[in-house]
Amino acid sequence: MDQLSAMQAFRRVVDHGGFSAAAQQAGVSHTVLSRQVKNLERHLGTQLLNRTTRRLQLTEAGALFHRHCVQILEQMQAMNLELSEHQQQPTGTLRLGVATAFGELELGHWLPDFIERHQRLQVELHCSDRFIDLLEEDIDVCLRVTDHLPDSSLVARKLAVSTRVLVAAPSYLERHGTPTTPDALLAHPLLGYSRLPQPQRLQLTGSTGENHEVLMPRRLGANSPMALRAAAIGGLGIASFDRFIVHDALRDGRLVPLLADWSQPSRTLYAVYPQSRHVAPKVRALLEYVQAYYARPRWEP
Repeated sequence: MDQLSAMQAFRRVVDHGGFSAAAQQAGVSHTVLSRQVKNLERHLGTQLLNRTTRRLQLTEAGALFHRHCVQILEQMQAMNLELSEHQQQPTGTLRLGVATAFGELELGHWLPDFIERHQRLQVELHCSDRFIDLLEEDIDVCLRVTDHLPDSSLVARKLAVSTRVLVAAPSYLERHGTPTTPDALLAHPLLGYSRLPQPQRLQLTGSTGENHEVLMPRRLGANSPMALRAAAIGGLGIASFDRFIVHDALRDGRLVPLLADWSQPSRTLYAVYPQSRHVAPKVRALLEYVQAYYARPRWEP
């Protein structure tokens, strides 16, 4: 019996909560994993898992073994990384997760240069507007613009502040007038991002610190920031965006900012990755690159 492979199989089953999920993640059959765990139990002379049709539960011996198993496997991984780090260039496949808008608008500015610098590295992009499970979907690093990070088991490295801006197309303002106060927004439709709990709500803070909450009528809702951006440029109404989404449209005049004396809660661009005692060279290379790139403000007027 290959005890190391059996230990890896056992840990994978426990970490993923069952044989089916672990088998899918590892790309092997349920039967193979089950046989490895049974052989491991036979080799150790004790039962590690209680199996029922509905759930999988560690025995007392299984919990003890799992704790040592994790330590041993991580130490072996750390040993292999430490032996190769000094001479190893980033290699293999880097799986990078980004939101759709960020992928379309930002990656073209820096990803070609990053890839050019690391010729032995392949990058696989996963673009999605939902919060993904990095471990379940095997993502190495995720770049997220957000105001909250719900998963505390991940490492989050702050890269940049993303301010929000209220905008409209000149054609819309010519037809409907330009609001100059928060209350004036009530006469205008908001193009709302439907993934938000309250797509029509705006929170505004004035230059002297006063807060104002506005519930605007909604003309169009969409689950895609890029679709809302196109609608705003097309003159359908007023919209609120992370500045990086409309930075170019503001610069060339397709959109104009509104209520310049009022601000909205900003968000943060993070690089998020699973906790590990030793970060893989390919992950470290990306983290160092984006940290340096976004150290300089990129989206401010």
